[in-house]
Amino acid sequence: MDHRPIMLATGPGGTPLLHRPVLWAAPHRRGCHHGRMAATPRFLTLADVAEVLNTSSAQVYALVRRGDLPAIKIGGRGQWRVEADRLEEYIARMYRDAEQFVAQHPFEESERADTTST
Repeated sequence: MDHRPIMLATGPGGTPLLHRPVLWAAPHRRGCHHGRMAATPRFLTLADVAEVLNTSSAQVYALVRRGDLPAIKIGGRGQWRVEADRLEEYIARMYRDAEQFVAQHPFEESERADTTST
């Protein structure tokens, strides 16, 4: 099988932040393959997404409800699921937005005091 590890987010030393291992199948091999399910979950719960983003489930829910992070509702209780590809797209978009913000708002020495006080 043509699987490669995906590191949605890592902690110190490159350890994955998800509690369970995640493998990324090639797009044409997702789902059932030769009677076995791919090791990659195509959809993540809001709790999974919160863990990847190192934030709360409530914050992820707000991102979904505002339309910032595309998701689907499934089942009778309407549980939210986020497709792994959509999460990666969201993360890439946030990096682009941050780069644009930094370019438009250059760091000034007067801000140094603000960043050192905790």
